[in-house]
Order: sequence, then C-alpha cells, then structure tokens
Amino acid sequence: MKVHSRSDLETLRADGLSTLYPSRLKISVGMATCGLATGAAAVYDALRDEAAARGLDLMLIATGCLGYCQQEPLVDVRMPGRDRVLYARMTADRARELIADLARGELPAEGALAVIPEEKEPPAGLEPAGGLPLLNELPFYARQRKIILRNCGLIDPTRVEEYIARGGYQALAHVLLDLTPQETIDEVLGSGLRGRGGAGFPTGRKWQICHDAPGQPKYVICNGDEGDPGAYMDRTVLESDPYSVIEGLTIAGYAIGARQGYIYVRDEYPLAVERVTQAVARAEELGLLGDSIFDSGFDFSITIVRGAGAFVCGEETALISSIEGGLGEPRPRPPFPATSGLWGKPTVINNVKTLATVPVIISEGADWYAAIGTENNAGTVVFSLVGKVANTGLVEVPLGLTLRDMIEGIGGGGLNGKAVKAVQTGGPSGGCLPARLFDLPISYETLTQAGSIMGSGGMVVMDEDTCMVDVARYFLGFTMAESCGKCTPCREGTRYMHEILTRIVEGKGTPEDLDLLEEVARWVKTASLCGLGQTAPNPVLSTLRYFRDEYEAHVVEKRCPAGVCRALIRLVIQPDLCTGCGLCKRECPAGAISGEKKKPHVIDPELCTRCRMCYDVCPVGAIEIVK
Repeated sequence: MKVHSRSDLETLRADGLSTLYPSRLKISVGMATCGLATGAAAVYDALRDEAAARGLDLMLIATGCLGYCQQEPLVDVRMPGRDRVLYARMTADRARELIADLARGELPAEGALAVIPEEKEPPAGLEPAGGLPLLNELPFYARQRKIILRNCGLIDPTRVEEYIARGGYQALAHVLLDLTPQETIDEVLGSGLRGRGGAGFPTGRKWQICHDAPGQPKYVICNGDEGDPGAYMDRTVLESDPYSVIEGLTIAGYAIGARQGYIYVRDEYPLAVERVTQAVARAEELGLLGDSIFDSGFDFSITIVRGAGAFVCGEETALISSIEGGLGEPRPRPPFPATSGLWGKPTVINNVKTLATVPVIISEGADWYAAIGTENNAGTVVFSLVGKVANTGLVEVPLGLTLRDMIEGIGGGGLNGKAVKAVQTGGPSGGCLPARLFDLPISYETLTQAGSIMGSGGMVVMDEDTCMVDVARYFLGFTMAESCGKCTPCREGTRYMHEILTRIVEGKGTPEDLDLLEEVARWVKTASLCGLGQTAPNPVLSTLRYFRDEYEAHVVEKRCPAGVCRALIRLVIQPDLCTGCGLCKRECPAGAISGEKKKPHVIDPELCTRCRMCYDVCPVGAIEIVK
C-alpha cells in the first residue's frame, strides 16, 4: 500500500501494534552489533530450533540494542497474562532451557534481570514476576531519560509498522500537512536543540541560515561517520531505529527546501548500512519517501553513501568532499556548508542523534523539549560509557547531570572495586578530567571550560592503573594517524607531540620537554585548519593541566606511577608467593622466565620485554610490578 493520509498511517499503526503486543508468546533477542558480538545469533538459533522441536507457538523477533551492553545477549520474553521479563547474558544452552520452561508455562528465575513495564494497559489479573525490579529501577537505567534511544531494543528495526505504532511518522505528517517550512524551523529553534555531533551549534539556526540562503538545489546530509575509539552511539541508532533518522532527515529537507538527502555511514558498520538501506527501500515502497509525500506536493529522496572509514570525514567539509568523490580533506571556512556546501549549494549537515530527536520535538512540542536539561543545554545526550567502569553501555541522560552521577550512579564506579582516576569525554579529541571534577554538570560550556569537549558522546573511564601520559600518547597517536595531512600545523604538530610523548614514556624525556610539549600543543590548536587539528592537543593539554605530577615522575624520577610504561618498570616474582605452577613460564613470549615445577620461578630482566603477560596470568598474584 501507499501512504497518502493520516488514516493510511493508522492502518500501518494497527499492524505494528499487533506485532508489538501480540496475544501469543513473543521473544525478542537484541541483535545489534553488541549483541551479535556476545553470541546473540547462536541464542536466536537455539530459541528457534528448540521451539520448533517442541511445537511451541511463539513469535521470535530480532531487535536492536537496549543500551545495557555489559549484559548482552539480552532476551525479552512477553508471555500473555504474565510480566514481560528481560533475561541477561543468555547462552545457547540456557536459551534451550528457557524454551523448555516456557513450554510448561513457567518463567524461570535464572538470568532474569528486570521486568519491562508495558506501555499498553496490562491485562487484568496480571501475575507479577516475584522479586524482580522494573527495568527503570535498575541503577543503570534509573537516571536515564530516553528520547533519542526511545525505540532501540523495543521494536523490530526492519518493520516500519512497529516504528509507526510507537508514534513514528506522526511528526512528518504534521509538518507536511499542517506547518510551513518556516513554522517547522521555528519549532526546532524554540526547542533549543543543539547539534549532537560535537560542536553543539543550534540546529534551528543552521536550518534557518540554509533556508534563507540563495541557490538551488539544496541538500541535507546525515553524518553517520562515527570514528571515535569506544564510541558506537550513531551506529546503534542506525541499527536499532533507522526510521527515526529517516523521518528526521525528511523533516529537515522540508524545512530548508531540499529535495535530496544523503545518509553518510562508514562501511565499517555493515549492519547499520544493511538496516538503513532496508529502511530507505521500505519507506520508498510506502510513499514515505519519493514524490508528493502524504500528497503534500513535497518530494524527497535519500541516497546512502558508504564512507571508507577516515576519521577526518566526520568533519563537515571533508565529508562533503568525500560525497563529491574527492579526497576526504577539510576546506577553509567560511563559506560554511549552510550557504555553500555540497557541489557549492546550501547544505545542512546534522548528526544521527540530532535527526533522531527532531520527530519527537515536532510531536511533543518545543516547550516540552526545552524544559528538559538546563539553560542553553536543552534535551538529552547519549554517551557510550566504556573503559574501567563496572557497567558499560549506551546511556541517555538529560544535560546537566553530573559526571559523578554518570560514572558512579549509572556506571557503578570503578571496575573490580578500583578507584576511578579520570574520565575522557569527546573521543580522541577530548580532554581527560580528574575525579575531583566529577561534580561538574555535563554541558557543552562546562566541559569546554574544564579542558574537554562534549564531542559526539564518547566517555572513557580510567582507573588508578591508568598512566595518563600513556593515555595522551595513545589518543594523539590516533589523531596523528587520522590527520589528512593537508595543513602543516596538524600534520607536523601532532607528529612532533607524539615524538615528545614517546621520549617521555621511554624514560628519555627531560623537564624541558614538558614546556616544549605544551608550546607545540597550543600552536597546533590555534593554527590547524579544521576541528580535528584544533582539538587533537586536548588530551595533551588536559593531562598536563591536571596530571602534571605524573609527567614529572616520568621525566625527573624516571618512574611510571601507574606501572604501565615498559621502559620505566620491571617485573619480579615474589618467591614466597610463587607456587611454581609454570603458567607464567608457558605464557611468556620472550622466554624470560625459568624455574622448576613447584619451585619459585625467576624472571631474567635482560630478556624480559615487560609485556606484563605473566602479571596478567599469574593465579596467585606472585608477580610484582616494580615502578
């Protein structure tokens, strides 16, 4: 069928409700990349095969990511007349046992994490699952507020009907049938939405500039080129809820007067590419893309562009160059893309998360959205919480929440009970903030003032075993490798800073190197052409600012306080603790360990490469890192 009116949308909505809330047993398996990486495909197959063998009538669905990646694979069981229960860390064997229990009409307690509250009215006489908390009562979810991630893990991302059942495409219908382009822009302006790609520029203002700019045709681009180490927010949205991005992109096209949109997604995200390609094709089939959408006279098409994975293509002008078929190199600004972008025409570029937010703003109203968050920082932000933290995953919180609430409240603090030392926000171009600043509210301005950035939403937690000098060197190595090399400050400056940091971690640094490092970092920050070079020194400058004592220990005392830098440590086996099990000897890649079985072993310091393999595998903690 083709969608011509709101009544056609209601038909699709009814179809979606029938599969979202069926009258028979339904099992959903989280099969975004995080789930697949932990064995979700094997779990899905086991559920399917065991149900078939037992003749159990059920609906088995592959959904996206619920955010609690640490607990994957996640399996959501909805049994008629019972609570909807979420099971964590499922295995293929436990999946078969689950089917056996369900065939007997039982909901097993093993592996049950929480009850997922139904959004529809629960049936009368619902039998509760004893002792289980509601999903939003778990510490990981209690402080979250899901707007961008509203559908992730709850719908089948391949079925537009389920997206529509949860309110999808109501915003596009309202915009095309009830609002002018200017009224649409005014609504986004009033919401206070700022770009979630990192810079935080007001979305409505960008749309207004492009709308007012002379020249046709105009273009709108979704930037899905997410390349930060440890960041996977955009990938998850594209995998788990692609229609929210497509709807937001279509609304943006209508607002600025564009008839053509692009979704730029890196080819390293094969599942995201597959899901968004399927979604675009289905939207075209239904008439939600193409000619005269909702019979409004507005035409809009979307082309998917697969990026080669260059980190610099996350920068607007480099991304434009890539779409045009050129090298992914930034261009001087001004002119800005909103007035002269793709093929020299006015172009709006918005991040995946920004566009996924737009339909909710249109549906709920600008005032509703503006009331969330803090002044000049409206709405929610999504972080990938990773690193040395107890609970990892995707987290969506209102702006203004503190770093402490994020790391200790949601993340559960340090891993294995170790103290958290620092957090880096904003990906490889972000800064490292010490634990004493964790009461800082999360906003664009506060993070910038502290020496970091919001970025696209990466958040890496570091504990007491982390060397901050080594961290700065690692992230600088990443930006150095990803520099396009077009401008001298970035190309040569990042290389020179990396050389200085390498000298320091190898025990060859001098106190003068610290002043030189800071001088070069400020020069690179000031003189680089694009955002990559301008923010590349942030890890260096922030660690020099907050952890200078660690730098001084490296250059003055020739000591790594965290025991990480190989040239500044040695490994020693404590004879009174060593049981002579031989595991360290077998695992040592350099053959540096000797000793008889059941007798204390010895490490030859001349042969030892300080890889710490022995330290990691020793079952009794007999190996000491001498700093």
